[in-house]
Amino acid sequence: MNRSVDDQAARTPAVAGVPLLDLARQHGPLQEQFAAALAKVCQSGWFCLGPEVKQLEESLARYSGVKHAIGCASGSDALLLALMALEVGPGDEVIVPSFTFFATASAVARLGAAPVFADIDPATFNIDPACVHGLLTAKTRAIIPVHLYGQCAEMDALLEVSRAAGVPLVEDAAQAIGAEFDGRRAGSMGQIGCFSFYPTKNLGGAGDGGMVTTGDDKLAEKLRLLRVHGMEPRYYHSLVGVNSRLDAFQAAILNVKLPHLDRWTDMRTESADRYTALFHEAGLDRLVGLPRAMPHRRHVWNQYVVRIPDGRRDQLRSFLAEAKIGSEIYYPLGLHEQQCFLYLGYRRGDLPETDRATAEVLAKGHKLAGPNYLKHRSLSPKNA
Repeated sequence: MNRSVDDQAARTPAVAGVPLLDLARQHGPLQEQFAAALAKVCQSGWFCLGPEVKQLEESLARYSGVKHAIGCASGSDALLLALMALEVGPGDEVIVPSFTFFATASAVARLGAAPVFADIDPATFNIDPACVHGLLTAKTRAIIPVHLYGQCAEMDALLEVSRAAGVPLVEDAAQAIGAEFDGRRAGSMGQIGCFSFYPTKNLGGAGDGGMVTTGDDKLAEKLRLLRVHGMEPRYYHSLVGVNSRLDAFQAAILNVKLPHLDRWTDMRTESADRYTALFHEAGLDRLVGLPRAMPHRRHVWNQYVVRIPDGRRDQLRSFLAEAKIGSEIYYPLGLHEQQCFLYLGYRRGDLPETDRATAEVLAKGHKLAGPNYLKHRSLSPKNA
């Protein structure tokens, strides 16, 4: 940049802070409903699973267009339970993207299987179906595409690869509740879908929570057993499962919030469109790679992520911090380069699009700055 970051910040008009995420604005109007829902749970004395969880499971199954939804303790556990239900274990391989949150691959490793890292499509940041096809072996036991940032992966191509190879497909839809691919909801297309209710998600709770979805009756029965130590009836265990029950408090909060989800998604879409328009108006689209919704998909914008090429991302992030605009890097390092996975033998350069994304991506705060801010001369193309 022609001017230093400090000089630019000094010349920028004062603006209200733009946090990366402002949950208080979403939760404020719902406080009385939250209190009533939580009081109902307290009065019932049913704090794990129970009627609140059943209501959420039924509502989310309808919302996502699936036959079964099974609540669990977290999105990470949803992935673990899915792979346990598919009997993934030592000696198996599971194809996953390297450009994703850690839980996608850690669930594989925790079961003694090997994550096999695939590269991404640079336009969507989602797993590349052609790369997946090239990684299939006799040991491949599952494929996990991640619907990153709120946009579905290329599911037709991935499902074709899955069917041809006879390998189950598990959707990591943690960031994509309500997203669609050609009219089909995230979590309804593979054998199993996995959701997270972590507070930063589009449908977030007041702590951890997750959900597994499937259209397969036998898989649903198995998943319900696995989340409660494989126990049915009480103290009789047909499977070795885990303790991953969804708390009734979390379900109660989510039952209040779910009816508002589509309206909030529309607001996110409007904000994303406004961001994009402001970038174009300021002429910054020539310098910044902007996200976009691909054809035939409903993008739910869990994150608005731009690309900052030529090594300028950290300087821009510092400038945004000076202006009190929240930002985050999702993700600064591919999983194939994480220390805990070095034993797999990957090196930088093996997944070039993943490497490029980790060097360029920057997620912007959800609350929009005004147009005068982005048009200010310190952010004009000639000074960027």
